[in-house]
Amino acid sequence: MKKVIIAMFALLLCIGAGAQETAKGPEGEPQVQTQKEAMYKIIKDEVLDGVRHVTAVPSEKVCSKQIDITIKDGIIDSVKFTRGCPGNALGIGALIKGMSVEEAIKRLDGIQCGSRGTSCPDQLAQVLKTLVD
Repeated sequence: MKKVIIAMFALLLCIGAGAQETAKGPEGEPQVQTQKEAMYKIIKDEVLDGVRHVTAVPSEKVCSKQIDITIKDGIIDSVKFTRGCPGNALGIGALIKGMSVEEAIKRLDGIQCGSRGTSCPDQLAQVLKTLVD
């Protein structure tokens, strides 16, 4: 019985591998993301006094529950992860502070956390990609 349940679960994962999810981009246009990609949602993207404030909910595959990003003139001013690995999240934010959005994408895109297919840094890179497109 255990093997049947495991086989059914594996089949459901395979079927869902091509699933798509729609999110809104910075201009409000729909963006389609495949499961292999981010599966994040941008829930806030606003510019106040020349400073861009973005809040995103990352994929459920990662430990963090929210990413808050502040960008001034194309340079990352701050990144805050809610939940997840506290030391790593603080480290990522400290390391990319003052870095251009493009450089942060180059460094973080594709980083994996185990077999999850993504990671908190990768989710950040996926969100940043939508901001420069």
